[in-house]
Amino acid sequence: MNTGTTYHRHILTKSSSYGGLALFLSSNVCSLVHAQFLHYTLGRQSACREIQTMASFMISISSSSSRIYSSTVNQIPSSLIHPLLNLTSKSQLHHHAYSCSKSTSLSLSLCRRTTTTTNAVLSEKPYQNQKYTKVGAESIGPISSAQLLESVQFAAKTGAQVVMEAVNKPRNISYKGLTDLVTDTDKMSEAAILSVVRKNFPDHLILGEEGGVIGDSSSDYLWCIDPLDGTTNFAHGYPSFAVSVGVLYRGKPAAAAVVEFVGGAMCWNTRTFSAVAGGGAFCNGEKIHVSQTDNVERALLVTGFGYEHDDPWATNMNLFKEFTDISRGVRRLGAAAVDMCHVALGIVEAYWEYRLKPWDMAAGVLIVEEAGGAVSCMDGGKFTVFDRSLLVSNGVLHSKLLERIGPATEELKGKGIDFSLWYKPDDYTTEL
Repeated sequence: MNTGTTYHRHILTKSSSYGGLALFLSSNVCSLVHAQFLHYTLGRQSACREIQTMASFMISISSSSSRIYSSTVNQIPSSLIHPLLNLTSKSQLHHHAYSCSKSTSLSLSLCRRTTTTTNAVLSEKPYQNQKYTKVGAESIGPISSAQLLESVQFAAKTGAQVVMEAVNKPRNISYKGLTDLVTDTDKMSEAAILSVVRKNFPDHLILGEEGGVIGDSSSDYLWCIDPLDGTTNFAHGYPSFAVSVGVLYRGKPAAAAVVEFVGGAMCWNTRTFSAVAGGGAFCNGEKIHVSQTDNVERALLVTGFGYEHDDPWATNMNLFKEFTDISRGVRRLGAAAVDMCHVALGIVEAYWEYRLKPWDMAAGVLIVEEAGGAVSCMDGGKFTVFDRSLLVSNGVLHSKLLERIGPATEELKGKGIDFSLWYKPDDYTTEL
């Protein structure tokens, strides 16, 4: 935990020709920061390889004025900022996060710790006063809130009954990808949920994880169904999976139900989370609320990883490590709907993940919001269930988490990673 004064702000700039790297300390720094670099000139191709071995960075603290030396390299892309800060000397710097763009400008905070380690944190901190748009529907249409909530709960519980009947039996597993499982239980649960929706709302549109798009795309209502969220956990008998059903009205979550399986082999039980837009969030009929933890150091966090081991996966692995260093811990449970319900219940403070699908998020985001939490994309932008990234939190910590998650997401965008909307049914009318 940081206990001392925070010193900032350094501005990193890149010039022409050899691309000089200069760090400037602001006038309000109340300690001497002496940085000594080994001067060298590197070509583009060798810069990344040589920077670790040729550069040296030394920090010393005293109560005087501030000065800093600069080092010149050919060109310093953002990928080299991390090696520069990951250098060792008498005072260690630990690099937690950085943000760098073509018009590079970022801040560096040095925080005195109770140990001899100095903690370096990079962030532009543009999120502190940001307001996060509500994701829930302002209107749920001609269907009453009571009827819609009852229907979505019944649909989720119907699917959960199928799962409960299979949970202690041998699994029949097939694969959608190398590690992406699907079981007969997924398919039977979805079929049971579909029968409920079709019987009660034959003109509604449905988007299921296993069955895709079914129904009339001119409908204002879209049901997003994950018949077994956390299939891999289910296949192993690991107690972190659920049935998730959310219904949208013109693209915005209107009602939601998640039936979470708890316990374990031979002692399985369930609890049902539910919400309707504007009506609060509940667990087994009892109103729930997010936690009030306002310090990352006291927070328990959750994230998830997709099946593709690519740039977003690697970026999130770095975030996982960074938040593990500064929080009470980061969990990876493997079921998005469960993770969000735990945020709503107040037992964890936040959850984030890249490349989720609408059926992963439609129910959980409404439950979190109705429990008093905040919802956004991982860059801090306005969220819809057709987005590819998600951050939910207790609200109090949202901007603090975005100081690290936001720049990492922007860097992925700079690499060309697709963050456009996806899985939105053709011709489905929304108010997004």
